[in-house]
Amino acid sequence: MVLEYVTDPSDPRLTDYTRMRDVELRKSLEAERGLFLAEGEKVIRRAIGAGHPIRSVLTTDRWLASLRDVLGDATVYVVSDEVMAGVAGFPVHRGALASMERLPLPSVETLLKSLAGGPRRLLVLEDLADHSNVGAIFRSAAALGVDAVVLSPRCADPLYRRAVKVSMGAVFSIRYARMDDWFRGLAQLREAGFRTLALTPDQTATPLDAVALTERVALLLGAEGDGLSSHWLEEADEAVCIRMSAAAMASGVDSLNVVAAAAIACHDLMRSAG
Repeated sequence: MVLEYVTDPSDPRLTDYTRMRDVELRKSLEAERGLFLAEGEKVIRRAIGAGHPIRSVLTTDRWLASLRDVLGDATVYVVSDEVMAGVAGFPVHRGALASMERLPLPSVETLLKSLAGGPRRLLVLEDLADHSNVGAIFRSAAALGVDAVVLSPRCADPLYRRAVKVSMGAVFSIRYARMDDWFRGLAQLREAGFRTLALTPDQTATPLDAVALTERVALLLGAEGDGLSSHWLEEADEAVCIRMSAAAMASGVDSLNVVAAAAIACHDLMRSAG
Protein backbone atom coordinates (compact mmCIF):
# COMPACT_ATOMS: atom_id res chain seq x y z
CA MET A 1 0.00 0.00 0.00
CA VAL A 2 1.30 3.44 -0.95
CA LEU A 3 0.07 6.14 1.42
CA GLU A 4 -0.03 9.75 0.26
CA TYR A 5 -1.34 12.45 2.58
CA VAL A 6 -3.27 15.19 0.79
CA THR A 7 -4.36 18.47 2.38
CA ASP A 8 -5.86 20.36 -0.57
CA PRO A 9 -9.18 19.25 -2.10
CA SER A 10 -8.08 20.71 -5.46
CA ASP A 11 -4.92 18.59 -5.56
CA PRO A 12 -4.70 17.12 -9.10
CA ARG A 13 -4.04 13.66 -7.66
CA LEU A 14 -7.70 13.62 -6.61
CA THR A 15 -9.11 14.28 -10.08
CA ASP A 16 -11.06 11.01 -10.14
CA TYR A 17 -13.02 12.12 -7.09
CA THR A 18 -13.68 15.80 -7.72
CA ARG A 19 -16.91 17.44 -8.87
CA MET A 20 -18.97 14.31 -8.25
CA ARG A 21 -22.11 16.43 -7.99
CA ASP A 22 -21.87 17.29 -11.69
CA VAL A 23 -23.71 14.35 -13.24
CA GLU A 24 -22.80 15.13 -16.85
CA LEU A 25 -19.12 15.51 -15.98
CA ARG A 26 -19.11 12.25 -14.06
CA LYS A 27 -20.74 10.43 -16.98
CA SER A 28 -18.12 11.88 -19.31
CA LEU A 29 -15.23 10.94 -17.05
CA GLU A 30 -16.56 7.45 -16.43
CA ALA A 31 -17.03 6.77 -20.14
CA GLU A 32 -13.70 8.29 -21.16
CA ARG A 33 -11.57 6.64 -18.51
CA GLY A 34 -13.48 3.43 -17.96
CA LEU A 35 -13.76 4.03 -14.22
CA PHE A 36 -16.41 4.07 -11.54
CA LEU A 37 -16.50 5.06 -7.89
CA ALA A 38 -17.24 2.68 -5.02
CA GLU A 39 -18.28 4.15 -1.68
CA GLY A 40 -17.84 2.45 1.69
CA GLU A 41 -15.93 -0.57 2.95
CA LYS A 42 -18.54 -3.20 2.03
CA VAL A 43 -19.00 -1.94 -1.52
CA ILE A 44 -15.26 -1.57 -2.09
CA ARG A 45 -14.67 -5.12 -0.88
CA ARG A 46 -17.37 -6.46 -3.21
CA ALA A 47 -15.93 -4.57 -6.18
CA ILE A 48 -12.45 -5.95 -5.47
CA GLY A 49 -13.92 -9.43 -5.02
CA ALA A 50 -15.57 -9.14 -8.45
CA GLY A 51 -12.16 -8.52 -9.98
CA HIS A 52 -12.23 -4.77 -10.56
CA PRO A 53 -8.69 -3.30 -10.37
CA ILE A 54 -8.18 -0.41 -7.95
CA ARG A 55 -6.97 2.88 -9.42
CA SER A 56 -6.75 4.56 -6.02
CA VAL A 57 -8.53 4.94 -2.67
CA LEU A 58 -9.53 8.13 -0.89
CA THR A 59 -10.06 7.78 2.84
CA THR A 60 -9.36 9.19 6.28
CA ASP A 61 -7.03 7.85 8.95
CA ARG A 62 -10.01 6.59 10.95
CA TRP A 63 -11.21 4.27 8.15
CA LEU A 64 -7.88 3.15 6.76
CA ALA A 65 -7.36 0.17 9.07
CA SER A 66 -10.63 -1.52 8.04
CA LEU A 67 -9.50 -1.78 4.42
CA ARG A 68 -5.80 -2.62 4.78
CA ASP A 69 -6.27 -6.34 4.16
CA VAL A 70 -7.74 -5.92 0.65
CA LEU A 71 -5.89 -2.92 -0.76
CA GLY A 72 -2.66 -4.69 -1.71
CA ASP A 73 -0.26 -2.22 -3.37
CA ALA A 74 -2.94 0.37 -4.17
CA THR A 75 -2.27 4.08 -3.88
CA VAL A 76 -4.24 5.45 -0.93
CA TYR A 77 -4.85 9.17 -0.54
CA VAL A 78 -5.39 9.97 3.14
CA VAL A 79 -7.26 13.19 3.91
CA SER A 80 -9.09 14.88 6.77
CA ASP A 81 -12.88 14.72 7.07
CA GLU A 82 -13.04 18.33 5.90
CA VAL A 83 -10.98 17.65 2.76
CA MET A 84 -13.03 14.51 2.06
CA ALA A 85 -16.26 16.53 2.16
CA GLY A 86 -14.68 19.23 0.03
CA VAL A 87 -13.65 16.73 -2.63
CA ALA A 88 -16.90 14.76 -2.70
CA GLY A 89 -19.23 17.71 -2.20
CA PHE A 90 -21.04 15.92 0.63
CA PRO A 91 -20.16 14.13 3.91
CA VAL A 92 -18.89 10.62 3.12
CA HIS A 93 -20.36 8.72 6.06
CA ARG A 94 -18.91 5.37 5.02
CA GLY A 95 -15.42 6.78 5.24
CA ALA A 96 -13.83 5.73 1.96
CA LEU A 97 -14.13 6.12 -1.78
CA ALA A 98 -12.31 3.99 -4.32
CA SER A 99 -11.71 4.72 -7.98
CA MET A 100 -12.06 1.37 -9.75
CA GLU A 101 -11.50 0.22 -13.31
CA ARG A 102 -14.42 -1.21 -15.25
CA LEU A 103 -14.29 -4.72 -16.66
CA PRO A 104 -15.30 -5.42 -20.27
CA LEU A 105 -19.09 -5.71 -20.50
CA PRO A 106 -20.28 -8.84 -22.32
CA SER A 107 -22.63 -8.55 -25.28
CA VAL A 108 -26.21 -9.65 -24.79
CA GLU A 109 -25.50 -12.60 -27.07
CA THR A 110 -22.55 -13.70 -24.92
CA LEU A 111 -24.57 -13.27 -21.73
CA LEU A 112 -27.48 -15.34 -23.06
CA LYS A 113 -25.16 -18.12 -24.24
CA SER A 114 -23.70 -18.30 -20.74
CA LEU A 115 -27.13 -19.04 -19.24
CA ALA A 116 -27.19 -22.70 -20.18
CA GLY A 117 -29.12 -25.44 -18.41
CA GLY A 118 -32.04 -25.35 -15.98
CA PRO A 119 -34.68 -22.66 -15.44
CA ARG A 120 -33.37 -19.18 -16.16
CA ARG A 121 -34.78 -15.82 -15.11
CA LEU A 122 -33.86 -12.42 -16.58
CA LEU A 123 -34.86 -8.89 -15.74
CA VAL A 124 -34.89 -6.52 -18.71
CA LEU A 125 -34.88 -2.80 -17.88
CA GLU A 126 -36.13 -0.35 -20.49
CA ASP A 127 -34.94 3.25 -20.19
CA LEU A 128 -34.88 3.58 -16.39
CA ALA A 129 -33.29 6.97 -15.81
CA ASP A 130 -32.90 7.04 -12.02
CA HIS A 131 -29.63 5.53 -10.83
CA SER A 132 -31.05 4.85 -7.36
CA ASN A 133 -33.88 2.82 -8.87
CA VAL A 134 -31.46 0.81 -11.00
CA GLY A 135 -29.29 0.08 -7.96
CA ALA A 136 -32.27 -0.98 -5.85
CA ILE A 137 -33.55 -3.28 -8.61
CA PHE A 138 -30.15 -4.92 -8.93
CA ARG A 139 -30.20 -5.51 -5.18
CA SER A 140 -33.61 -7.22 -5.36
CA ALA A 141 -32.56 -9.27 -8.38
CA ALA A 142 -29.38 -10.47 -6.67
CA ALA A 143 -31.12 -11.19 -3.36
CA LEU A 144 -33.92 -13.22 -4.94
CA GLY A 145 -31.80 -15.27 -7.33
CA VAL A 146 -32.40 -13.70 -10.73
CA ASP A 147 -29.74 -14.97 -13.13
CA ALA A 148 -28.93 -11.79 -15.04
CA VAL A 149 -30.10 -8.31 -16.03
CA VAL A 150 -30.31 -6.88 -19.54
CA LEU A 151 -30.38 -3.11 -20.03
CA SER A 152 -31.84 -1.15 -22.91
CA PRO A 153 -29.37 1.23 -24.63
CA ARG A 154 -30.67 4.29 -22.75
CA CYS A 155 -30.97 2.68 -19.30
CA ALA A 156 -29.01 4.30 -16.46
CA ASP A 157 -25.53 2.98 -15.66
CA PRO A 158 -25.45 0.37 -12.84
CA LEU A 159 -21.87 1.43 -12.02
CA TYR A 160 -22.72 5.08 -11.50
CA ARG A 161 -21.80 5.95 -7.90
CA ARG A 162 -25.37 6.31 -6.65
CA ALA A 163 -26.49 3.02 -8.22
CA VAL A 164 -23.55 1.14 -6.71
CA LYS A 165 -24.21 2.67 -3.30
CA VAL A 166 -27.94 1.93 -3.24
CA SER A 167 -27.36 -1.64 -4.42
CA MET A 168 -24.90 -2.16 -1.52
CA GLY A 169 -22.53 -3.68 -4.07
CA ALA A 170 -25.10 -6.10 -5.51
CA VAL A 171 -24.24 -4.77 -8.98
CA PHE A 172 -21.03 -6.82 -8.65
CA SER A 173 -22.77 -10.09 -7.88
CA ILE A 174 -25.19 -10.35 -10.81
CA ARG A 175 -24.27 -10.53 -14.48
CA TYR A 176 -25.60 -7.91 -16.86
CA ALA A 177 -25.28 -6.68 -20.43
CA ARG A 178 -26.53 -3.74 -22.47
CA MET A 179 -28.48 -4.07 -25.73
CA ASP A 180 -27.09 -2.50 -28.89
CA ASP A 181 -30.44 -2.55 -30.67
CA TRP A 182 -33.53 -1.49 -28.70
CA PHE A 183 -35.91 -2.20 -31.58
CA ARG A 184 -34.82 -5.84 -32.03
CA GLY A 185 -33.85 -6.46 -28.43
CA LEU A 186 -36.84 -8.61 -27.51
CA ALA A 187 -36.52 -10.67 -30.69
CA GLN A 188 -32.97 -11.53 -29.63
CA LEU A 189 -34.26 -12.78 -26.28
CA ARG A 190 -36.94 -14.91 -27.92
CA GLU A 191 -34.39 -16.39 -30.32
CA ALA A 192 -32.46 -17.51 -27.23
CA GLY A 193 -35.56 -19.31 -25.95
CA PHE A 194 -36.84 -16.72 -23.46
CA ARG A 195 -40.53 -16.00 -23.05
CA THR A 196 -40.94 -12.24 -22.58
CA LEU A 197 -43.41 -10.96 -19.97
CA ALA A 198 -44.19 -7.23 -19.94
CA LEU A 199 -44.99 -5.93 -16.46
CA THR A 200 -47.76 -3.32 -16.57
CA PRO A 201 -50.03 -1.66 -13.97
CA ASP A 202 -53.02 -2.54 -16.18
CA GLN A 203 -55.14 -4.82 -13.98
CA THR A 204 -56.72 -6.46 -17.04
CA ALA A 205 -53.36 -8.13 -17.74
CA THR A 206 -52.64 -11.63 -16.43
CA PRO A 207 -51.60 -11.57 -12.74
CA LEU A 208 -47.93 -12.53 -12.55
CA ASP A 209 -48.52 -14.95 -9.68
CA ALA A 210 -50.99 -16.85 -11.89
CA VAL A 211 -48.75 -17.17 -14.96
CA ALA A 212 -47.49 -20.64 -15.81
CA LEU A 213 -43.77 -19.90 -16.03
CA THR A 214 -41.66 -21.65 -18.63
CA GLU A 215 -38.01 -22.69 -18.22
CA ARG A 216 -36.63 -19.42 -19.60
CA VAL A 217 -38.44 -16.21 -18.72
CA ALA A 218 -37.48 -12.56 -19.23
CA LEU A 219 -39.49 -10.00 -17.25
CA LEU A 220 -39.62 -6.52 -18.77
CA LEU A 221 -39.70 -3.44 -16.51
CA GLY A 222 -40.38 0.02 -17.92
CA ALA A 223 -39.20 3.51 -17.10
CA GLU A 224 -40.37 5.46 -14.07
CA GLY A 225 -43.72 7.09 -14.75
CA ASP A 226 -44.23 6.15 -18.39
CA GLY A 227 -43.68 2.41 -18.02
CA LEU A 228 -42.82 0.21 -20.98
CA SER A 229 -42.87 1.63 -24.49
CA SER A 230 -45.76 0.69 -26.75
CA HIS A 231 -43.30 -1.18 -28.98
CA TRP A 232 -42.11 -3.46 -26.19
CA LEU A 233 -45.66 -3.97 -24.89
CA GLU A 234 -46.72 -5.10 -28.36
CA GLU A 235 -43.60 -7.21 -28.90
CA ALA A 236 -43.79 -9.05 -25.56
CA ASP A 237 -45.26 -12.54 -25.46
CA GLU A 238 -47.67 -11.59 -22.66
CA ALA A 239 -48.60 -8.60 -20.50
CA VAL A 240 -48.62 -9.32 -16.77
CA CYS A 241 -49.50 -7.32 -13.66
CA ILE A 242 -49.15 -7.41 -9.89
CA ARG A 243 -52.58 -7.83 -8.30
CA MET A 244 -53.75 -4.72 -6.45
CA SER A 245 -56.34 -5.00 -3.71
CA ALA A 246 -59.88 -3.82 -4.42
CA ALA A 247 -59.62 -1.36 -1.53
CA ALA A 248 -56.43 0.12 -2.96
CA MET A 249 -57.97 0.49 -6.39
CA ALA A 250 -61.08 2.12 -4.92
CA SER A 251 -58.95 4.70 -3.13
CA GLY A 252 -56.99 5.52 -6.27
CA VAL A 253 -53.83 3.52 -5.50
CA ASP A 254 -53.59 1.62 -8.75
CA SER A 255 -49.87 0.92 -9.09
CA LEU A 256 -46.50 0.55 -7.35
CA ASN A 257 -43.28 2.39 -7.99
CA VAL A 258 -40.82 0.51 -10.17
CA VAL A 259 -38.56 -0.56 -7.29
CA ALA A 260 -41.39 -2.07 -5.23
CA ALA A 261 -42.87 -3.69 -8.32
CA ALA A 262 -39.50 -5.16 -9.25
CA ALA A 263 -39.01 -6.70 -5.79
CA ILE A 264 -42.45 -8.35 -5.81
CA ALA A 265 -42.03 -9.46 -9.41
CA CYS A 266 -38.61 -10.99 -8.72
CA HIS A 267 -40.14 -13.02 -5.89
CA ASP A 268 -42.95 -14.25 -8.14
CA LEU A 269 -40.55 -14.90 -11.00
CA MET A 270 -38.39 -17.23 -8.93
CA ARG A 271 -41.20 -19.44 -7.59
CA SER A 272 -40.60 -22.17 -10.18
CA ALA A 273 -36.92 -21.57 -10.90
CA GLY A 274 -35.33 -23.20 -7.89
